[in-house]
Amino acid sequence: MTISYPQGYDLLEALTRARLSYDGDAWTACFDERAELVLDPFEPPLAGHNALRAYLLEAAEEEIGYDLVVERHWVSGSMVLAAWHASWNRRRDEAKVRQAGFLSAEVGEDVRIVRLKQWTVTREHLAG
Repeated sequence: MTISYPQGYDLLEALTRARLSYDGDAWTACFDERAELVLDPFEPPLAGHNALRAYLLEAAEEEIGYDLVVERHWVSGSMVLAAWHASWNRRRDEAKVRQAGFLSAEVGEDVRIVRLKQWTVTREHLAG
């Protein structure tokens, strides 16, 4: 499957909208049923819609004022690559959290994500 630049944009937009609204249905609609989400290369990936929903639910409980911006994206074959940044306040201690990252999303024939890998750099500023 070769994905086009506009298809890559549409996928990232749908993923961003779902993440910003914590919409589990829209979030999992971006992923194949057996999709894997790799957040840490030293930990097992999250696999399947239930694990993806649990990840989003946990984020909703931890974050206040989440903002996510995809800065730029590229496509190559069945891969969508993107540079992004995000920020939010952590609910438990009101710390300001900022992240910059890069993602690679491998898509299947139906232009849904089969495997998403993220690399992030995080900076936290304690409230007060």
